[in-house]
Amino acid sequence: MSFAYSEGNPVEDTSRLHKPPFDTNRLDRLMEEAKLDALLVTSKHSIQYLLGGYRFFFYDYMDAHGLSRYLPFFIYVKGRPLDSGYVGAPMERYEKQLGSFWVSNLNLKNYVSTGYAGAAAELLKDVKAAKGRIGIEVGFMPIDAYRVLEEQLPDANLVDATYTLEILRALKTPEELKILREASEKVVDSMLAVISKHGPGTSKLTLFDALRQEETARGLKFEYALTNVGTAFNRAPYDKIWEDGETLALDSGGNYKGYIGDVCRMAYTREPDQELIDLLGQVETVQQAARRNLRPGTRGGDIFEDANDALAKCSVSNKMFFSAHGMGIVSHEAPWLMSTAVPNYPAHHRDQPLQEGMVISIETELHHTERGFIKLEDTVAITANGCEGFGDHGRGWNIAGR
Repeated sequence: MSFAYSEGNPVEDTSRLHKPPFDTNRLDRLMEEAKLDALLVTSKHSIQYLLGGYRFFFYDYMDAHGLSRYLPFFIYVKGRPLDSGYVGAPMERYEKQLGSFWVSNLNLKNYVSTGYAGAAAELLKDVKAAKGRIGIEVGFMPIDAYRVLEEQLPDANLVDATYTLEILRALKTPEELKILREASEKVVDSMLAVISKHGPGTSKLTLFDALRQEETARGLKFEYALTNVGTAFNRAPYDKIWEDGETLALDSGGNYKGYIGDVCRMAYTREPDQELIDLLGQVETVQQAARRNLRPGTRGGDIFEDANDALAKCSVSNKMFFSAHGMGIVSHEAPWLMSTAVPNYPAHHRDQPLQEGMVISIETELHHTERGFIKLEDTVAITANGCEGFGDHGRGWNIAGR
């Protein structure tokens, strides 16, 4: 593989320069609250957001390269959005020629983590913002790069800004909501296609690969699938066969234009009996109860109160579990609603009012020792007047081979 540059590339498109694709006033307020003077952003998801959806194609799958890694930096100074900068790899020069960057301060010369960090420190010095409280994403900062920043920014206090950047993304724009809607719809369509083409005798490995192919064919990047067949409560892909009379749960996340559609739908090998209809009906009852009061101003914790009221009326409540978490560019982003979630984090928004533009995944699962794993998971957006479910079709028993 050669990394030599090709000349004769398209003429650089500068039409996007100086047009921040996010709410800079909101970011400045959040930085003021956190007493941050500047940001050195290194996570792919935060950079994607701050660059308006950009993610370098070459390292989209893996960051490792030779003995080091790809480590881009986005630089932002509070109150000075036009001083923003980006540090990337030499091959991102092709993206520059296509007008992919709105920032004009660019350094695209690095192939090792320490080089990226050094270039970011120099850019911060160039815009005279190399002192004060500088926010970094601690969980996305390798130690060799951190040491370079410490050495080259002696007047800076490097502090964790992960929370500030996550809160910034909590309120989705109409365009973001449109992408999330399409992502969810495409995931459900992919699940229904898999169910219609497969039936008893199919292995979980085959179902997993089929779902990957269906999501890819619809323009999604397949991220994960948790599959469960019957009473084998193991959702990893392996050689377990889907037998006649067993339930199938497909729980998958498909990434569309950088945003995750995450839903779960159910299937059965033939027409369901009344017990199965009733069991899935109880799961659906809890799901709808959780939505009942979702609107701007509702306290985040009210989701659980409404769901628990419905759970208390279910005949199999002792085997049912309800959870809710934020969704967007990454799974379990803000709003954070429960401290017992996996992964674990403080339930910051449990006692806070929900806001228009927040997106929540709500999920109810039933672990029935005789009928199997039964679950629904939905992606729901808070709208001006209430809420809207994305990809809301296929909620009943979908019949194999139909």
